[in-house]
Amino acid sequence: MKTQIYTIALLLLSHFIMAQEIKPTRIPALGEYAPAFEANSTRGDIKFPDNYFDKWRIILSHPAGFTPVCTSEIIELANMQEDFKKLKTEIIIISTDGVNSNLEWIKSMESVEYKGKKTNKINFPIISDLGFEISRKYGMQHPFSSSTKNIRGVFIIDPENKIRMIMFYPNNIGRNMEEIKRVLTALQESDKQSVLTPANWKPGEDFLLPPPSSLDEFEKIKNKKTVLSGLNYQIFNWLGS
Repeated sequence: MKTQIYTIALLLLSHFIMAQEIKPTRIPALGEYAPAFEANSTRGDIKFPDNYFDKWRIILSHPAGFTPVCTSEIIELANMQEDFKKLKTEIIIISTDGVNSNLEWIKSMESVEYKGKKTNKINFPIISDLGFEISRKYGMQHPFSSSTKNIRGVFIIDPENKIRMIMFYPNNIGRNMEEIKRVLTALQESDKQSVLTPANWKPGEDFLLPPPSSLDEFEKIKNKKTVLSGLNYQIFNWLGS
């Protein structure tokens, strides 16, 4: 009788675990509104997107705290906080650990030196996503990578709460924070000036202009006092020929 009870209990437990693993998840599309959520964090309760009105936001997910790759990424972000502040951008970290664990993680990071310099105080929130609810909303659970952790995701979200950039990294490879800042800057400049950025563009370099839809528009663009690179001129010469 006991054996039967244990067998039934084991089957129920297996069914529960499988049900947890196959809960629906999807990656939101570019241009889609970022999914809303409420959660506890190291900076108090978070209500997203309500708490981030009129701001750009970057959401980064971390599979676990106290791991070498995650720790290096958070430290790099902490040391770049002023850069993101100038870009009117808030950083949000999603972690699958609890708040207390994340608070201890922050203390440990703020007490170490990395690349020869002390870590700045970490002012951005690390959100606890123990039940993977946020991770599933953002498609950050990839079963072929891990069924118990989320993946290293990056989402850049504009002030209208629309997703403008998505990146996913394997769990053993650290993200390039300078590249994330570069893309953010490119998006902001593109929105502000209605321009495009060429391959390997860096802030301060020349832009591309979008192709004109008519000859009249082409003449207007040509007469604009805009600094164009040789590549820009070639593109417009082809269009105007």
